[in-house]
Amino acid sequence: MEEENKASSVRKFLDLVKKSRRGKFKVYIGMSAGVGKTYRMLQEAHALLKNGIDIHIGYIETHNRAETQALLAGIPLIPRRKLFYKGKELEEMDVNTIINLHPEVVIVDELAHTNVEGSKNGKRWQDVVDILEAGISVISAVNIQHLESMNEEIEKITGIPITERIPDRILELADEIVNIDLTADELIDRLKAGKIYDHTKIERALANFFQSDRILQLRELALKEVAHHLERKISIEIPKQIKLRPERFMACISTNKETARIVIRKTARLASYYHSSWIVLYVQNNRERGDKVKLDLQRHLINNFKLATELGAEVIKIKSNQITQTILKIAEEKEVTTICIGKPHLNLFQIIMRTAIFNQLLRSISATETDLVILS
Repeated sequence: MEEENKASSVRKFLDLVKKSRRGKFKVYIGMSAGVGKTYRMLQEAHALLKNGIDIHIGYIETHNRAETQALLAGIPLIPRRKLFYKGKELEEMDVNTIINLHPEVVIVDELAHTNVEGSKNGKRWQDVVDILEAGISVISAVNIQHLESMNEEIEKITGIPITERIPDRILELADEIVNIDLTADELIDRLKAGKIYDHTKIERALANFFQSDRILQLRELALKEVAHHLERKISIEIPKQIKLRPERFMACISTNKETARIVIRKTARLASYYHSSWIVLYVQNNRERGDKVKLDLQRHLINNFKLATELGAEVIKIKSNQITQTILKIAEEKEVTTICIGKPHLNLFQIIMRTAIFNQLLRSISATETDLVILS
């Protein structure tokens, strides 16, 4: 036990040392393309240069917007890495050169970008983490629709699948998040003036993504995300006069692929809001044994485990026919404050409702001051 305590103490100290060496991370966030995130990053780069800060462009995407393109002049640019993929020459950010050159600050646009196959990391946000850990500060940008936990909600608003996403925990790494805000009318005026897309794409954009009701909903989500970040920052930095119990969430899932994914993402949002750790629990009963569950359901279950891990959850898989008792046991062991389950059509919920143990579940939750949340 003494050796374990020593090892734990060393790990905590190493974490503190690494955190102090890590570069600062600033993220510009917006409700959509065209609000001016890249423009603002380049404006900031010029201001930092004037103040003697060694800042370079690691990757920038101007989309040939004249006003943004003009701001590139005078900012040192790190050449992109060229590579061939499926017979085409493509370009990616040169992470190794950035780390070797080691500027004080580097600009990295398009945070949710997926790297070309064969790159060290699959995603640009992973490149950014490497750069930060090398002690280089990063200024980056992302649209609200690329946040992983909001995926289903964003798709309902826009009707467009979002394939490039970042885990919520990446925004939690940010030392500062700045929302670039425009009204719906201002954004649409910019689009019509040709300041976002080429004139040939304007009518199509107005008929699809750039509709006032959609923009307003995305704007609200972006504003809420920045507000949540500020609340998290305040809760961490300002010492509490009264010690409160730390929030800890547990999402309970089954092989129901759609509901499981929703429960995972919504629990991730709750955990992110409270800046707390969280768990995904899957209790496999005899009816869900590997030889009794269809291969496609097994594959979806594995994908949901992967999604939960990417969003920062601890995944726990237990074989038991005692569903309710297992939930209570894990909740007690892990000091869970809130148990999250899907709405009634979830198999797990049906199992609980059909047994006399449900009353025991409610009594136990009440006795331990644990909350039960049914997510729609």
